[in-house]
Amino acid sequence: MTATAARPGSTGADGRAERFARPVLLAFLLVAAADLAGLLAGAETVHLVAKPLLMPLLAGYAALRGAPRLLVAALLFGWGGDVFLLADNDLAFLVGMGSFAVGHVCYLTLFGRGEGRGRAPAPLVTGAGYAVLLVVFLVLIWPDLPADLRIPLTGYSLLLTAMAWRAGVFGPYAAAGGALFLLSDALIATGIAEWPQAPAPDFWVMLTYIAAQALLTLGVLTKRKTKHKPGA
Repeated sequence: MTATAARPGSTGADGRAERFARPVLLAFLLVAAADLAGLLAGAETVHLVAKPLLMPLLAGYAALRGAPRLLVAALLFGWGGDVFLLADNDLAFLVGMGSFAVGHVCYLTLFGRGEGRGRAPAPLVTGAGYAVLLVVFLVLIWPDLPADLRIPLTGYSLLLTAMAWRAGVFGPYAAAGGALFLLSDALIATGIAEWPQAPAPDFWVMLTYIAAQALLTLGVLTKRKTKHKPGA
């Protein structure tokens, strides 16, 4: 039996999914550009409309490309975090952080499975570097954080740092995505601590966050495509 015959209907089904995936990806990119432009222009309404659309569009694209369910779940929990963080109060912030934390657990589970399929383990040197970075950052920012957020933020930071480190098992795109996710949340933490901020701080938070989720998605999809190449 030939390779083509072994996968009946794959061309038609995959072709239809691919045709749908491209417009969804284009929609994601356009919404991302609108969100970032709105933040630079100070158009808060644009951000309020665009931000909740980002992760559903990226998750839809990933699903149409045949992504693992854990990736789709991680993106949708990111959407939950995005929505709750739009509200300006401590309870919504904690719930949003919790939603992101569940998303990181999904990523960690996915990365663990990837490591078990013949991929190289995440380098210990990289893990040690992330650990040192995390400790230094927490020591510096701890006194300036609100007392009731110190423990939750520390626990979340540990989980996020572990995700960023383990992302490397899915290649350089995912590794860069994990690092940018860590940077994006570090920028949020410095805002909470009322450290001096760069101009348009929300723009930089969203830019690094959007890039992080997109690169994590690209890394997983790229590795999946490589794994399913004929003769691979």
